[in-house]
Amino acid sequence: MTEKDEPIEGEEQINQEKTATEDSTTTEAQNEESEVAAETPAEDNLQAQFDELNKKYLLLYSDFDNYRKRTIKEKAEIISTASGSVIKDLLGVLDDFERAIANNEKVDDPTALKEGFGLIHNKFRNTLVQKGLEPMDAKGETFDPDKHEAITQIPAPSKDDVGKVLDVVERGYNLKGHVLRYAKVVVGQ
Repeated sequence: MTEKDEPIEGEEQINQEKTATEDSTTTEAQNEESEVAAETPAEDNLQAQFDELNKKYLLLYSDFDNYRKRTIKEKAEIISTASGSVIKDLLGVLDDFERAIANNEKVDDPTALKEGFGLIHNKFRNTLVQKGLEPMDAKGETFDPDKHEAITQIPAPSKDDVGKVLDVVERGYNLKGHVLRYAKVVVGQ
């Protein structure tokens, strides 16, 4: 053997160290790959759960949004058609007025006119009462700002009339227990 073919002692040791380092590096890389491989299914599982929950959330959100839009539309429709039954009932009163006006041209008797308009008035009032309208009787009651609107105050004729409604300028009405129009009244002071 020549000198070139013979390994030098120091060189052998370096080669052995290189081989050992390469082996440990390969082992570490394999360990990291197995850890990444172990983490990947867990991460994939978490991602799949996240995607599923996100999809459920979006479906629930869109369902709620559709429900909200539908109820708004239904409410608007109910409000727009709610007065239809009242108007339909009042058409009969309108017809009566038209007939009375047409017949007034031929009638000379004022008592017949008064009687006819009285009948129409009663029909109109009864129709409104059937729909829940209640007239307020304010005269003589103690002034209540929740039901009455004071137009003016005048000196009370007696001490008992102080703070009470002395006159009603415009009658107030309740609709099914709620104030529809406040009574315009004169109050004693």
